[in-house]
Amino acid sequence: MFLDRFHSTQDGRVLITAPQASLFAKEVAGDFNPIHDPDARRFCVPGDLLFALVLSRFGLSSNMTFRFRNLLGAEVPLEFRETENGTVEVCDESGKVYLEVSRSGERTTDEKTIVDFTRCYVSASGKNFPHTLKPLMESRGVMFNPDRPMVMYESMSLELSNLENPQPELELNKADLEVAGKRGNVTLDYQLMSAGQIVGEVAKRLVLGSLREYCPDTMASIIEEFYRLKAKGTGA
Repeated sequence: MFLDRFHSTQDGRVLITAPQASLFAKEVAGDFNPIHDPDARRFCVPGDLLFALVLSRFGLSSNMTFRFRNLLGAEVPLEFRETENGTVEVCDESGKVYLEVSRSGERTTDEKTIVDFTRCYVSASGKNFPHTLKPLMESRGVMFNPDRPMVMYESMSLELSNLENPQPELELNKADLEVAGKRGNVTLDYQLMSAGQIVGEVAKRLVLGSLREYCPDTMASIIEEFYRLKAKGTGA
């Protein structure tokens, strides 16, 4: 199965190790955010992996909203549960919720459809930095802390007019950054394309932490290091 390498099951609960989470981030999402490195001091499991696991267990619905409530560390036993109102929660043994998912409309559990959409959806993460975030930060005159670049999901949502979309692709339609002190709120709006037609809309909300004044030289060094890590991670 597609996600077998990125998690395990123990006593009915899902476990994700740091190496498994990091491998998913780099190999599937193309996400080289240092916070997903196994030895990162503030390591967290990528939200895209939790997103993928929810779809694999509960299917793909035509309307879905994913709200990230807390950062998830490595090897936390997780329960994927459905509430009485149909909401899906990803929580630990103490009841702490890491991801909350609301959904409505038609639903499919077809494995190929879900895998194709998952790969399409999460691969957009690999284009967040530097392609989208760098020009956004530059235009606002701010940047994240180069020593601890904090870029985290707040929420993701999707609205699909059709669930069966061969070779789906996400095209960025609009990107915006709102600065509030040392916090940056990023909105990324996409169109889901299939066979040249718009078949849905996807939105991602990101949070940038510890903002500071933009420095071109520092940003150039960050981007250089990003591509070094990417080349190392992909074997290029």
